[in-house]
Amino acid sequence: MAYSVSRLKQELARALDDNLHTRQWHNIVDWLIIAMILLSTTEIFLSTFDLAPQWRRVLFWVDVVTLVFFTVEVGLRIWVAPLINPRWNGWRGRLRYCFSFYGFLDVVSTLPFYLQWLFPLPVMAFKCLRTARVVRTLRIGRYTKSFNLLSDAVREKRHELIVAMQFLVVITVILSLILFFAEHDAQPDVYDNGAVSVMWAFAQYIGDPGQFADTPPVTVVGRIIACIVGLLGIAIVAVPTGIIGAGFTDAIENRNHREKVESDAALLRNGFERKLDRPTGIQAVPPFRSVDDLKARLNMKSDNLQEAVDHGPGFRIVNLAATVPTDDGQYVADRIAVEHFPQNTCYGCLIDRNSRITVVAPSNMIDPGLSHFCFYLAYFGGFNYISREVGARAPYKSYYAFDTAADVPGLDQYAADLERLMSREGAWSLTILVASGALEPPYPTNLHLNIGGKKGDERTSGDDLFIKDGRTYEQFYGLLEDAVAGELNLTVDHQKYHNTNSSRHFLRKLNFRHDANHMVMRIEWKQLLWSQRRLLLARIIAESLYRAVIGTELPPLPPELKTKAIGYDGYPSLEQPG
Repeated sequence: MAYSVSRLKQELARALDDNLHTRQWHNIVDWLIIAMILLSTTEIFLSTFDLAPQWRRVLFWVDVVTLVFFTVEVGLRIWVAPLINPRWNGWRGRLRYCFSFYGFLDVVSTLPFYLQWLFPLPVMAFKCLRTARVVRTLRIGRYTKSFNLLSDAVREKRHELIVAMQFLVVITVILSLILFFAEHDAQPDVYDNGAVSVMWAFAQYIGDPGQFADTPPVTVVGRIIACIVGLLGIAIVAVPTGIIGAGFTDAIENRNHREKVESDAALLRNGFERKLDRPTGIQAVPPFRSVDDLKARLNMKSDNLQEAVDHGPGFRIVNLAATVPTDDGQYVADRIAVEHFPQNTCYGCLIDRNSRITVVAPSNMIDPGLSHFCFYLAYFGGFNYISREVGARAPYKSYYAFDTAADVPGLDQYAADLERLMSREGAWSLTILVASGALEPPYPTNLHLNIGGKKGDERTSGDDLFIKDGRTYEQFYGLLEDAVAGELNLTVDHQKYHNTNSSRHFLRKLNFRHDANHMVMRIEWKQLLWSQRRLLLARIIAESLYRAVIGTELPPLPPELKTKAIGYDGYPSLEQPG
């Protein structure tokens, strides 16, 4: 059922994305919306005529049908808004959508009409509501390039327009006051205060349609100022016109550039075609592609590649030199690569598989390879998954150690989602981090498990630890130790080399169930990123954790893991935020 709802939301998001060049039934939806907008506009126009009662009834039912249609459409747009733009996630994000340009048009042109049926309204308010129906016509701008070009042109040159208009207003006010002093003595009854001269000057710009400023100056100075105001009247039209004309040129160039960047981003995505991972037998997304390899494979220049990465979403530039220990004093040359990662929220990725176990990845955005490993570990086990993928990387503000959730953008939402995932009875979390990279020496062991104690603390129970069920933890530790030693010749330690007792640790900051269990696992970067058996290691961790916590063998792998595809496309749990 959850999968069906997920697929429905994804299809609706694609159908309502304002793109007239998508799949056939998506285009049918777009053209149906356009047709209903035109029908509503025609009904509004015809309602202004004196028609026979039977035609009035027809127009009434046309109004009712279009109102119901647009109500459903607007409701669906608000529902799927997070899939169109991750910043519209949650109720606050949906509220932001309602105050975006087209979102505001949607709401104002549809939902307020129900007020006339719920509350008695004055005649003027009722007329305003009916007049607001005309706003629906603007909604067709979603599908017309010319309308969007105009808005883009104005947006591109808004600062220049504001400066030009400010200059013209200031000059006009100055000239108006000079006009007052020049005309006051000659026409004291007409120019009895400065407001009259100011009104006269501004009225000339619009042709004085109401004849409320029919007070021409009679003095020489006044007539000279009138001539200057006349020239400014030309400028007040010519200057914005020239600015907007230049804005059109820039908007067209920017649009062409955006289309090229979008095309390059789609091409970049094709560079992450899934490959067979022989140790596990699955088709897996490559953990990274070197910049030089992508440039050669995709025939793309460096600047185009950088812009495609920035456009994303789901791409970042990483330096793989950070994954190699340098304690021996040898210089490690930079190796720049592109990493592809799953993203469906404002902070990164959230997948709720309704599991008791959650894989937590608070530092994926800063540690190369970690995103790829954690995603597949959670997928192998059918676990929930939450990761931080988005944000400023320098200066880096961690989701792992912090003072309050308000310190870092996106952390509030991340914390709320993690608390929700961990609110289930018998909940366990496994936080994955890296070890033995450029900032750390290599350790004798390959996997390091921590549960909230100091370095060297071998306890598996205690009020200050993250574990409440020590027996299950010990079972997981034993299963993992035996499995990685037997299949991969790797070793595990318990709280031997790292501290997790800091008061700033995120597991001590968030509000979890009193009986929730948490573990932190640091994995040697060599095994997590560079080993050909890295996904086999993820599979073994998932199997050990599943057997210890759930008590049964891990189910067979999902069929989509055997499917050849591009990147993370086709994974159903990624099609909407959990």
